[in-house]
Amino acid sequence: MDLKSLKFGLLSMLFLLISSSFTAQNKKIRVLFVGNSFTYYNNLPQVVAAMAKSQDIIIETKHSTVGGSSLENHWKSERGTQTRIMIELEKWDYIVFNNHSLSAINNAQNFIDYGKKFAELTRSKGAEPIFMMTWAYKSNPLMLPEIEKMYKTLCEQTKTDYIPGGPLFASSINYRPDLELFHDNIHPSPNGTYLLGLAFFKYFTGKNVNPIPTNITTLDTNGQLLYLIFMNDLDAYFLRQLVNEFSFKTLTLKTEQVITPKK
Repeated sequence: MDLKSLKFGLLSMLFLLISSSFTAQNKKIRVLFVGNSFTYYNNLPQVVAAMAKSQDIIIETKHSTVGGSSLENHWKSERGTQTRIMIELEKWDYIVFNNHSLSAINNAQNFIDYGKKFAELTRSKGAEPIFMMTWAYKSNPLMLPEIEKMYKTLCEQTKTDYIPGGPLFASSINYRPDLELFHDNIHPSPNGTYLLGLAFFKYFTGKNVNPIPTNITTLDTNGQLLYLIFMNDLDAYFLRQLVNEFSFKTLTLKTEQVITPKK
């Protein structure tokens, strides 16, 4: 092979690598969020999509949520849920599940059983399940160890990733107890949802979250700007730093190493 042919071959390979990388980064993914008010407070699915769009990444989200519902309710199509119909009839890349917080504590076997059922159903439809690890109530931080243990057990048994919502809340409270993550005793405030949105963005993209804007916007049905979350600049900066330095599995970096956020 002469030098000219070698150069041409190397340039062709470089072009293919760049094209492949560009395509992967711009591929649309469809995500269904299944859960309860922990998910629909402050429109978490839309926040995740808006954060991605701000970085020219397309994450199309929908949700199947009913306040106070458990995965058992969703599986049995109780309380008006239509989750199994949505999984059966639509094409998804990922499905995010959050169970009722107390189910991990008060009914551990039920928590495991219905988590497994949904993981199996999701994979049978060509999608990948993800679990959103929930947080302790504001009034009872001691809930978290049991919640964390049960989610890790479920994810180990189903070989599924999780978003560490509870540990992230706890870490934020440890470093910034003045930063209010709760709307009430259990539901996330805009700060809490911003934190969760950053975690999902990091999970789906593997990217640094520093470029995520302080205020999160989308477009309404008329194409006009709609604000989802307003944040204080310093609070948003802190939460971005927290998520960047809190190591957990992502789609592009599979690691279980935990890095303690710097003060």
